[in-house]
Amino acid sequence: MIPLFDFRLTWSCSQKLPKLSQLFLVGLLGFTTGCSWLPSSEAQTRSPAGREDSGPVAVETAIAQTGSVETGLEYTGTTAPLQAVSLRAQAEGQLLSASVDTGDTVAVGQPLARLDGSLLQSEVDEAAAELAARQSEVAQARSQVSSARTQVEQARVELQQAIADAVRLQQLAEAGAISAQEAELAQTARSIADQALQSAQEQVAAQQQAVASAQRRVNSQRAIVEQTRQRLAYTTLASPIDGVVLTRPAEPGDLIQPGNEVFSLGDFSAVKVIVQVSELVLSQISSGQAVQVRLDAFPQETLTGRISRISPVADATARLIPVEVTIPNADRKIGSGLLARVNLATSSQGIVVPQSALEISENPADAATATLFVTAGAAPEAKVQSRSVQVGERANGQVEIRSGLEPGEAVVVRSSGPLSQGQVVRLSILSES
Repeated sequence: MIPLFDFRLTWSCSQKLPKLSQLFLVGLLGFTTGCSWLPSSEAQTRSPAGREDSGPVAVETAIAQTGSVETGLEYTGTTAPLQAVSLRAQAEGQLLSASVDTGDTVAVGQPLARLDGSLLQSEVDEAAAELAARQSEVAQARSQVSSARTQVEQARVELQQAIADAVRLQQLAEAGAISAQEAELAQTARSIADQALQSAQEQVAAQQQAVASAQRRVNSQRAIVEQTRQRLAYTTLASPIDGVVLTRPAEPGDLIQPGNEVFSLGDFSAVKVIVQVSELVLSQISSGQAVQVRLDAFPQETLTGRISRISPVADATARLIPVEVTIPNADRKIGSGLLARVNLATSSQGIVVPQSALEISENPADAATATLFVTAGAAPEAKVQSRSVQVGERANGQVEIRSGLEPGEAVVVRSSGPLSQGQVVRLSILSES
C-alpha cells in the first residue's frame, strides 16, 4: 500500500533562535538541537518524562464496486496487401516486352507484358483451315442427302406406276384378255419398285447420319480453333486487379512456360495483419471489432483497424488462433512487410478496486492471490481486517477481484503507517463512503 501523508506540518524546536542570521546555523544543528518536521496527524507529544504517545494510523478507503477491467493485449504481425495475385503465363513463348516494373501502379485490364505468339498464330491458321475443310464435308454430305431424297421421290413414282399396272393386268388376266403370266410379271415389277423405294429411303437416312457426323467434326474443330485463339490471347498478360507490382521475376528475352510467374501484384487499398492469438481470449474478440494498430515505420501514428477474419482452426501444439486485422490504406502509404503491433482491448467483468489496495509482492503482475485490508466500524475511527483475495486482470490502476471480497466493502488504498489485523485506524476525509 502507498503511504498516506498529511501535508499539515508541525515545526517543533527545543530552543528559540532570536536572530534570522542564526537560521542557517540552526539548520545545520537541527538534529542536535531537537528541531523536527512531522505530519500534524502523526506529530508526537512528549510527556515530561520523555514518553511518546501516537494516535491511530490514518487511512484512505475506497468502496469495492462491480465493473469491468479493460486490458490491452499486444500482438505483433507483418503487414500484407489486402489481396495478392500471382500473374502466371498460360501459354509458352519468349517474353518480348514488359511495360511495368516493381512498384508501378496498375489498373484492372491493363496490358503488362507480351509473349511471342508466332507459333500459336500458325496453329490458329492451321486449325481454321481444317475447320473450313470439315465444313466443306458437311456441305457435300447435305448435297448427297438431297440426291438421295430425289431418288426416293422417283422410286415412289415408279412404285405407284407399278401398282397401277399390276392391278390393271390382273383384271385383264381375270377377263382372259391376257395370260396369267403377264399379270404375274406386273406383280413382280410392283415388288421390285417397292424395294427400290425402301432402298432409296434408307440411303437418305444414311446420308443424314453422314451429315450429322460431319457436323460434329466441324463443331469439334471449331472448339479447337477457339482454344488456339484463346492461347494466342494469353500471349498478352493483363492485370486482373487495381494494385501495385510487387515483383517481376521474369525479364524480356526469357522463355516462359505455362505456369511460370511473370508478375506478383498486390492490392493496397487496405492492408491486413495476421496475428496469433491465444485461445484464452477467443471469447472476448469478435469479427468486426475495432483494434488499435501501431507501425514501427510510423511511430507517431496510431491506426484503427478491424478484425476481418478469425480462423476456425487453432494450432494443435501452441493453441494459437490466426486472427486477420484489416487496416484502411486510402493514401497507399503503408506497404508490405512492415512490423505491426496490434492491441486487442478486452474486458473482464467482476468486482473492481484500486490496485493500490493490494499488498505489494515481488511479482504482482503474475500473482494469483493477494492481501488487502477492509475496514469495519463507524467513522472517524474503525478497525481493519486482513483479507486474502483471488485477483484477475489489472489495468489502468484497477484490479479485478474474483473471490474474497463483496461489492460495497471498504478497502484501504493508502495508510500513513503499517497495518495489522484488528488495528484501530482513523478514516481520512478522502475516504469513500
